[in-house]
Formats: sequence, structure tokens, C-alpha cells
Amino acid sequence: MANGTSVKEFILLGFPGTWQLRVSFVVVFALMYTLTVIGNASIIALVWRSSNLHTPMYFFLCNLSFLEIWYTTGVVPKAIGVMLGTSQTISFSVCIFQLFFLLSLGSTECFLLSVMAYDRYLAICCPLRYSSLMSSVLSVRLALSSWLGGFMAISLLAFLTSRLTFCGPDVINHFLCDIDSCLALSCSDTWPVELATFLVSIIVVVASCVVTLVSYMYIISSILRIQSGHGRKKAFSTCSAHLSVVTIWYGSTMFLYVKPSAQNSLDLNKIVNTFNTVVTPLLNPFIYTLRNQEVKLALGRAFQK
Repeated sequence: MANGTSVKEFILLGFPGTWQLRVSFVVVFALMYTLTVIGNASIIALVWRSSNLHTPMYFFLCNLSFLEIWYTTGVVPKAIGVMLGTSQTISFSVCIFQLFFLLSLGSTECFLLSVMAYDRYLAICCPLRYSSLMSSVLSVRLALSSWLGGFMAISLLAFLTSRLTFCGPDVINHFLCDIDSCLALSCSDTWPVELATFLVSIIVVVASCVVTLVSYMYIISSILRIQSGHGRKKAFSTCSAHLSVVTIWYGSTMFLYVKPSAQNSLDLNKIVNTFNTVVTPLLNPFIYTLRNQEVKLALGRAFQK
């Protein structure tokens, strides 16, 4: 600040270790990225081709799969370049764009998961009125609102982060640009950004989580009132895959963002971010395939054809 200079680009460290260890990480990341894109694209194609899957539930699932492809694409290619040492620098503007892109997609996923929970609530608690309550028009509006809400919620946060001053050091102990890393390097007052991060997290993560929890409270209550064991099992199978995804997603997301201060372990953040941006998008298609009878039947018919 004394000589008036400011940092225009950052150096991403990625994962420390020997060259062989970093190459091993690259192989794992590349393999997981390939499987993620193939798995989520296959779900979209399967729903598109199977007329019996043309329901609001699978429309939301297609939105989620499409989101996961872009979410992991915003991380893995750059992370591979960082670990290979071929693309370790990132300009300030690109860093802010990556931060905005990833946080917006993460917020959209929170909204989509809460919408999917509400859809399951209507299907299980109001089965006779489900088709009229969850119409195709409403499902499109809910999906569109999730996308718009996710990107709008992060706009102010990205703007405030772009106004921070960075005067050195310029090394980010991560393989991507995230809020905590930027706050740790800034030499200006970070309190407004930390407050905005906390408030946005409360609005996006906690609010959507509350909607999801309330929906599942009604769902579980309805399932327990079903007399036959077969009926309870069938009802639970329609939401077990979504419940698994919700548990994984909200657990890691709340650790990362729902906190009053950014002063926590950046190394631990790196591990959780890896799980959130690389592992979770890979798990989702397998969870929905293995735990959903309708998807398994449609997949079997597709292979037979």
C-alpha cells in the first residue's frame, strides 16, 4: 500500500508434494472429471429418451446433472494445469469470475435441491393432486427461479470481493479462487465481504436447507402412516436418492460457508472443496442410478435397445 502497487494476478499452489504425487492427483482428477461428465450427461440423455421419465422429478434431476457438469468443469481443468505446473497463475479478473461462477452454481444447487424436496413432498403427501399441483409450467418456473436466484444471490458478494485491494503476497494456497483465500490475501478491510458472505450463506444455504428439512419432516410423517411395509418401502425409495445427495451436499457446504469469520484452516477448506467440487458431482449420477428403481429400469431398456 505504501508504494501504491497492487496485485494483478495470483499464483495457485494446488497440492504440495513431489512431482509423482502431483501427477497421481492429476490422473485421479482427470478420471473423476471424465466419469462425472459421462455420468451426468448419460442421465440427461436417458431422461430425454425415456418417455416414462418425463416427469417434474426427472426434469429437476436433468437440471441438477447439467449443473454438475459445469460445476466440476469450472474447477478440474484449471486444477490439472496448476498441479502440472503449466497454468499456475490466474489473473485477478479471471479469479473473480471463477469465484462468481462456482458460488452461483453452488447456490443454484441449493435451490434446486430444496425444489426437488418440495416436489417429493407433493408426490408423497398429496399423491392424488400431484399432477395438478406440480404442473409442467410450475416445474419450469421453479427450475428457472433456482438458476436466476443462484446467480443473483452471489452478484453482490462477487462485486464486493472485486473491490478488495491486494498488495502482496500473491500466492493462493488452493487450486481455485475461493472467498477465504481472497480474504486471507487482501490488505484492505475485509469485514464487509465477510459479513456479506455470512448473510448470503444464511439466505441461500440455511433457508434452502430449512425448506428441505420441513419437506422431509412431512414426508417421513406420511411414510410412517402407511400401513403396509411394501408401501412404506416404495414411498421411501422415491426420495432416498435425493436424501442421500442432500446430506452430502449440505454437510460440506455448511462447513465451507456458514461461519461468521473466514479465519479457519485453508488446508482443510482445500480438502472439503475437493469433495464438494470433484467428488460430489461424480457421486450424484451413481446415487440416482443405484437407488432409483425407475432409472434402473429405463437404463436396462436402453441397454436392451
